[in-house]
Amino acid sequence: HVVWKARLSGYTEALQQFQRITDEKSPEWGKYQGLIKKFVTDSNAVAQLKGLEAALAYIENAHLASRTAGEVVSGVVCKVFNQPKARAKELGSDICLMYIEIEKAEAVQEELLKGLDNKNPKIALACVEVLRRAISEFGSKVVTLKPVVKVLPKLFESREKAVRDEAKLLAVEVYRWIRDALRPPLQNINSVLLKELEEEWAKLPTSAPRQSRFLRSQQDLRAKFEQQQQNAGDGGDEGDGEISYLFTIRSISVLNFYTIDLNEAKKWQERKEALEALETLTKNPKLESGEYGDVVKALNKVIGKDSNVMLVTIAAKCVAGLAAGLRKKFSTYAGHLVPTILEKFKEKKAQVVQALQEAIDAVFLSTTLQNVSEDTLAVMDNKNPSVRQQASLFLARSFRHCTPTTLPKSLLKPFCVALLKQVNDSAPEVRDAAFEALGTAMKVVGERAVNPFLADVDKLKIDKIKECSEKVELAGGKKPAGPAKEKAPPKAEPPAEAPAKPSGPPKKAPAAKVNHLQRWDSFIHVFSHPEVCEERAGAVLPASCMQTLDSANWKERLAAMEEFHKVTIVKEMPCQALVRMLAKKPGWKETNFQVMQLKMQVIATVAQRGTFSRTSALAVLEPVVEKVGDVKCGVKAKEALTGVAEACGLPWTAEQVVSLAFGQKNPKNQAEALNWLCNAIKEFGFAGVNVKAFINNVKTALAATNPAVRTSAISLLSVMFLYVGAPLRMFFEGEKAALLSQIDAEFEKVKCQTPPAPIRGGSKASGGEEADEQEEEAEAGDDVVDLLPRTDISDKITSEMLSKIGDKNWKIRKEGLDEVTAVLSEAKFIKPGVGELPTALKARLTDSNKILVQQTLSILQQMATAMGPAIKQYIKSLGFPIFTVLTDSKNTVRAAGLTTLNGWVEQTGMKLWLEGEELAEEMKKENPFLRQELLGWLVVKLPALRSVPSDLLLCLPHLYSCLEDRNADVRKKAQEALPVFMMHLGYDKMNKAAAKLKPASKDQVVGLLEKARASVPAKPSAPAKEAPSAAASSTKPASAPPGLMSLISTLFTPALLDSSLPVPQAPAKKPSGKAEDDRTGPIFTLLPNGKEQRIKEEKSLKVLKWNFITPREEYVEQLKAQMTLCVAKWLMEDLFHTDFQKHIKAIGSMMEVIEATVGCLDLILKWFTLRFFDTNTSVLMKALEYLKLLFIALSNQDYHLTEHEASSFIPYLILKVGEPKDVVRKDVRSIISLLRRVYPASRVFPFLMDGTKSKNSKQRAECLEELGCLVGLCGMSVFQQTATKALREIAVHIGDRDTAVRNAALNAVVMAYNVCGEQVYKLIGQPVKKSSVGRLRWLLYCESSFAIVMV
Repeated sequence: HVVWKARLSGYTEALQQFQRITDEKSPEWGKYQGLIKKFVTDSNAVAQLKGLEAALAYIENAHLASRTAGEVVSGVVCKVFNQPKARAKELGSDICLMYIEIEKAEAVQEELLKGLDNKNPKIALACVEVLRRAISEFGSKVVTLKPVVKVLPKLFESREKAVRDEAKLLAVEVYRWIRDALRPPLQNINSVLLKELEEEWAKLPTSAPRQSRFLRSQQDLRAKFEQQQQNAGDGGDEGDGEISYLFTIRSISVLNFYTIDLNEAKKWQERKEALEALETLTKNPKLESGEYGDVVKALNKVIGKDSNVMLVTIAAKCVAGLAAGLRKKFSTYAGHLVPTILEKFKEKKAQVVQALQEAIDAVFLSTTLQNVSEDTLAVMDNKNPSVRQQASLFLARSFRHCTPTTLPKSLLKPFCVALLKQVNDSAPEVRDAAFEALGTAMKVVGERAVNPFLADVDKLKIDKIKECSEKVELAGGKKPAGPAKEKAPPKAEPPAEAPAKPSGPPKKAPAAKVNHLQRWDSFIHVFSHPEVCEERAGAVLPASCMQTLDSANWKERLAAMEEFHKVTIVKEMPCQALVRMLAKKPGWKETNFQVMQLKMQVIATVAQRGTFSRTSALAVLEPVVEKVGDVKCGVKAKEALTGVAEACGLPWTAEQVVSLAFGQKNPKNQAEALNWLCNAIKEFGFAGVNVKAFINNVKTALAATNPAVRTSAISLLSVMFLYVGAPLRMFFEGEKAALLSQIDAEFEKVKCQTPPAPIRGGSKASGGEEADEQEEEAEAGDDVVDLLPRTDISDKITSEMLSKIGDKNWKIRKEGLDEVTAVLSEAKFIKPGVGELPTALKARLTDSNKILVQQTLSILQQMATAMGPAIKQYIKSLGFPIFTVLTDSKNTVRAAGLTTLNGWVEQTGMKLWLEGEELAEEMKKENPFLRQELLGWLVVKLPALRSVPSDLLLCLPHLYSCLEDRNADVRKKAQEALPVFMMHLGYDKMNKAAAKLKPASKDQVVGLLEKARASVPAKPSAPAKEAPSAAASSTKPASAPPGLMSLISTLFTPALLDSSLPVPQAPAKKPSGKAEDDRTGPIFTLLPNGKEQRIKEEKSLKVLKWNFITPREEYVEQLKAQMTLCVAKWLMEDLFHTDFQKHIKAIGSMMEVIEATVGCLDLILKWFTLRFFDTNTSVLMKALEYLKLLFIALSNQDYHLTEHEASSFIPYLILKVGEPKDVVRKDVRSIISLLRRVYPASRVFPFLMDGTKSKNSKQRAECLEELGCLVGLCGMSVFQQTATKALREIAVHIGDRDTAVRNAALNAVVMAYNVCGEQVYKLIGQPVKKSSVGRLRWLLYCESSFAIVMV
């Protein structure tokens, strides 16, 4: 769609749909496959952000996502990494990493390496950063390091310091994985830089790095690593540190050193010496490529025909070494060795069999299953059971290295057929091997793919195959295929035991926000051993307290807990270690209520005073919830829950508490947990709460058998009703009538009440990932209406129904409208897609039958209620036509129209109705009924708004005309509307608009404006932001970080702060007057030869040439960088602010020092060309006003524009001469006339000639008019050497379809005729059309006759 807001809406809807689809193979994914690149390359920054979120959700969940990798990553590199918004770059990075996670690492790496060559340093910097993150998270086995190492020297030579610094971090990250192998490729870089790298490398830990993020096919490996991490602490799997970076290992040539010929050695001792020498050489992990055919042939002969089993064993080891050293280059020889090795499995000695197994496994890794399938199937029917057994085991081991792609159905079928024969083999070892192979295949491709081949197999054997499948561990931790997805662990368990969802991109926590306590907290998160906790807590708690915490005497335990509590009040502490110490025996089974109360107090204090993370919360929430219903400890338990909620946020804490409460069977705990939640919502507010999850939990509580639980649930609903409102009732319409009546009674009690102001929740925010999660939860608190299940009625809007609505017979039209009403009533809540129904209903708004008009209005109101906020997409096509009803003379029809309008506004908001020119067009219609109803409606609606779109200015001329309307009611309503309009637009703007009226009208309107000025209503104040209560703040330290201080100073004036409260003091924070002091300095700084240097750089193409159809972000960034050197910082902020009011303020500031702009005139003119592409009329008018003053000032200084300044400004000024607004065109014409004072007319002439080629008829006409003026003022000299060509191009427009263009062209030619006489015919030649010839000759004849008469 061409409108960015429409695309934004589409991206939002797509994101919601992607999050709803649970099946990764749903056909819905295919509909969006070709659109994902457009999602990430949207030209509008706001829409692009939402598009990136939708694209990330698509890539994360869709099975087709891998097909879009190349084009989407290319779009991210080119169109996202150059964006100024950090959020866009973060989403772009997450998209790249998500593609790597779904097995598209090569495609991503290729596009990122291409991005390193981009001329834009932002793109190169972002690509280096993403490469570093990819290597850090996925490791060297997933991301190929060889091409990265190759580009490092080039990155170190970059002109951009940021790129060089990021390249250093990348080199450090690569060194973590390959160590000294990185030194040789970097030997030729700058010695100083190499020394810096050596110092950074020396700081790295000696332990092998570990992969922190895994591919979708590696989730088994992920679970294995986490289990090892849990069991062994720091002692990890050494195999994980193995480097697959083979090009860094020095290779040797076996062929150069191996000189003994096996075929010549006749004695077995000689053959043994030759094989041992060869075995020594093949132990090197990397071998040089070459012609190994003779060596392999000799080894094949030994394995197949030699009777000495010792030689066979050594030969097999040599084969394994060669295959491992040559890797894929060994595939040429695999076909010769596999059948020989399989046949040799008839040997019974375990040592020989093991060597042969290692050999054939190494050979398989150099080739593919397809290449060895024929040889393997050939021996499946071998007479020797050992051969059959080992062939099946070989297949089982080979399948472990396969994926569903490399084990397709065409290969799977013959293997399954052969293995199913062996399932019935007489030898038990053969049967077991076949079961293992079939189980492995099932693990790889899934049950669904294997089941068709098991149709005739009995259940016992199928169970055996499934049992083997469950025991199989795939190589590299690859994820097995299959429709069943692993269920996420319950949220109530600690993260140490419940790994996070693998497909989600990891959050990047800012290092500056993580203090030593938080780092310790995350350490405990991984290593939560009691010994470690006890050691850490011992650093804070007294020794006596530690010794008596688990005493058998309750009095000693009580004394220990009192001491424990005192320590938490006065000292900072490692929260997680302390709360885990509370579980020390007897722990949460404590029988003495006094000790238990103190434990609850400790939790509340630690949560309030310490750096209390969600990991710490999860360690204590379950026992606290178990005590919330206790008679003696319940109050303290609720206080502990409140403390946790302040530290971790109410939305998350509430979700955990309710989940834990209903996971127990104790109804007392369930009821009290809900009661605590009622009070907590009143104290913390409802912001960020997951309404849908709460509604589900409340429904569970309403279905409970215990009456106390049901009563608590109804009380919670009444509290939620304060915040959610009437839509909450819709979720419980399916409940029993008796229960519904109780709910309605509770709702009726609080119907007229307003929710209390939050007194808690303004406390500290967790750092890192938890802060991001809390932000997401806050953003997730969307309108509850969005959660309602909606019905798609597009299939019910049939062509037959639409034809009835448009029928000539009013009875049939009514029947069609009745059908629409029935469909809407049945569906209750509908999706936005309603087909061609809006077009049909629009026609009925002007129906001659007023009953049908009213019925249509009723349907439109019903549609708005049923569709909800999504109805806004129909405002232009169906909403504004409702205004036509207000022209009706019947009061009942107009009242119905206003009711419908209000129903729509309730769903869409008022601002959308004020955007664009539609409202002004409606007010322009000279219908008294429409005007009085519309003005009365605006008088009611506008005072409730805090801001309005600038398009409201377009209504002013029509409002002023209403003040002089014949109808007294219209005049009265217009006078009532004046204060309301002035409330938003201001007196100055309205007075300025009145100045354009005729003198008689102007005096009357200005008098009314003065009168209305005294009764302008105040704008509604912004909703108060949540602030912590005095009680809450008293528990915190008296100091606060600068960020919090700035927030407090923004929200509260000193007079509003209670002097009794400890006010946080920001360090070295100066008063706001400093900003005013900064504005007193010079606005423009004159740089020596600055303008000449910029011209030189543009000519040599070091920077972008100022030439575009519409300005791209690169041009804006370039101009911003150039202006930073010579423009005051505060002015730069206003010039490049997103708010148009700041632009107007900046222009006003420049007007005060207009003579000082010469030094950076080229930059100022370029900035105004950007404003020509803005849609805000206020900014444009202010810009044109400034330009008129500027060129007058330049003319007074006898300044002449340079070619560089003119070419970067005049073409864009001429674009605005075609504006539809007369006032704009008038100002542009004035500026063009002023241009002639500072720039030669002969040089302005070519720009105007280019303007005549525009498709805009107004622009063509205005340019031709200006050309005529130039010829009349300056004569034929303005044409210079191109008079014939220029006049012919002007004469072409005499035949234009537009009257204004034709007249302007004729006038231009007449001006030329006045200068050069009859010679103009020769210069013009033959015009395009014959009618043009007559018109031209007649005009010239008249002109000449008039000249004669005058003489």
